[in-house]
Amino acid sequence: MNPTRLFDYLEYQKKNYPLEKAFGSKLSGEWKFYSTDDMLTKSRELASGLIDIGIKAGDKVSVVAYVNRPEWIVAELACQYIGAISVPLYPTISPVEYEYILEEAEVKAVFLGGEDLFDKVKKAQPNVPTLKHIYAFDKVEGRDHWESIMSKTNLDTVMTHKETIKPDDLATIIYTSGTTGNPKGVMLTHTNIMSVVNDTTKALPLKPGHRTLSFLPFCHIFERAVYYSYMYLGITTYCTGTTNLGGEDGDLRSVQPNFFSTVPRLLEKVYEKIYSKGLELTGAKKKLFFWALDLTDDYEIGKSYSGMAGFKRKIADKLIFSKWREALGGNLIAIVTGAAPCPAKIARVFSAAGVPILEGYGLTETSPTLTINRYHDNEAKIGTVGPTIPSVTIKIDESDGDYKEGEGEILANGPNVMQGYYKKPDKTAEVFKEIDGQRWFRTGDIGKWVKGPGGKDYLKITDRKKELLKTSGGKYVAPAPIEGKLKENFLIENVMVVGDKKKFVSALIVPSEEVLKDWCENNGVPFDDFNEAIKHPKVIDLYQRAINDINPLFGHVEQIKKFTLLGDTWESVKTDASDAELTPTMKLKRRVIRDKCASQIDAMYS
Repeated sequence: MNPTRLFDYLEYQKKNYPLEKAFGSKLSGEWKFYSTDDMLTKSRELASGLIDIGIKAGDKVSVVAYVNRPEWIVAELACQYIGAISVPLYPTISPVEYEYILEEAEVKAVFLGGEDLFDKVKKAQPNVPTLKHIYAFDKVEGRDHWESIMSKTNLDTVMTHKETIKPDDLATIIYTSGTTGNPKGVMLTHTNIMSVVNDTTKALPLKPGHRTLSFLPFCHIFERAVYYSYMYLGITTYCTGTTNLGGEDGDLRSVQPNFFSTVPRLLEKVYEKIYSKGLELTGAKKKLFFWALDLTDDYEIGKSYSGMAGFKRKIADKLIFSKWREALGGNLIAIVTGAAPCPAKIARVFSAAGVPILEGYGLTETSPTLTINRYHDNEAKIGTVGPTIPSVTIKIDESDGDYKEGEGEILANGPNVMQGYYKKPDKTAEVFKEIDGQRWFRTGDIGKWVKGPGGKDYLKITDRKKELLKTSGGKYVAPAPIEGKLKENFLIENVMVVGDKKKFVSALIVPSEEVLKDWCENNGVPFDDFNEAIKHPKVIDLYQRAINDINPLFGHVEQIKKFTLLGDTWESVKTDASDAELTPTMKLKRRVIRDKCASQIDAMYS
């Protein structure tokens, strides 16, 4: 019998692919695993314990942790069994945002991992009348341990109640990180999320018994949908964090995963390290490295190379690309990336080196996936986010904006589209549009169809509707394609295009410190101080040349006329989360950056 509620996936695994190692995490440097049976037993006993403390169907329970761990999944399943609604929290948000979410959602209990997270929640508790219980995943003196409420007293009630849970019942409320204003709670049902899981598993190169690393935060719908896919397919999941991945003793080398999902920024960092190592080489080795790298420029997934072109790639694979794969564990079949645009150059380099990058697209409001590039039959096109998943319909709406020909706002319709924003009917109404009696979700993204393998339509994202700039001359400029092209340059860690209500377009650029340091050392530029180095005429000229390289790819009004190099890295985690320049999913907080860099922006236009 196929699963119809989210907790059914684990029971499906028990019946079809029972695992001794289902979900694991590191404790004191050693991997500890929960079997399929362990996950079932603990989640049901925790559900029984939730009943003991008075949690009922419809009540809200939050879960938050810095690093992914099986206990998170157990807590979520426990909520589902009794009809409680999980409200995941980002660990990096500010105490004010904690209080806002916990109070609006009327959360009654919180499960958490991380000492300062306990302090954050405890600080918010006096202003959240409903919050009565806080449980720690780790044993700390003076704090209630999560296993302390596990019980067997209500197991019969749990098993009876789970049969009353319907596919269209609310399963979770996910508060979007947002780039402005208070976060909004996205209401998702079992069906919303499961429609995505059932569709996307067909696109992935996974088989029972494969190993995967899970390090994107479970609080984000992307990785939560992914871990239900792992349950469904019988995959052993190693839960970890992004800081534990690299190096000789990192999780990539020790676990040797077959697959993982990620955001583009991590791939960019890996590429920067690869490039930096190439710069450190000398003589013939250095020439060979960059010769191999140049071979990736025209790579397309599914493209066949014969004759001399094929021979060159075999040599490059044996001498160079095989070492890159080894650094990623040596067993990767593919990587799925989402949550932010992936620069085409990054996707091309990894795919050419034998690790296909499959980019997908979606939003929290769509559970999340709308489109994805497929692994099978080479149904993937670099530079696009793939064809729509089977249960989704997408419409390009050209009626409401000043768009280029063939472009428009991406509208979505399907069983994965959210029920609405919690307690915000007005905000909900704003993001839906009725066309011919059908209700379409307005993504706020601008895109177009391009032809891909097999003559299929592949979606290409061209910009965010709300991020379009309008110059003082009345011309619209889409910053995302310009930023994406610039970020393909290994010297640039991040960039934001500015120019709204200005005469011309400019850019704020965050240089990649590690790569720039290598360049400076090889070109006679002092690098004792990063902030001084970026003022050096040779360095400014270097970045001007990078801009000169991409400017001809865009129309005259879109070309960057001035730029400023910034000495501070943009981050998603800061002491005060409202001060962070990036959202937890690494999107630019444009308003925050504009405010912080007001003087630099003004200087470019003075």
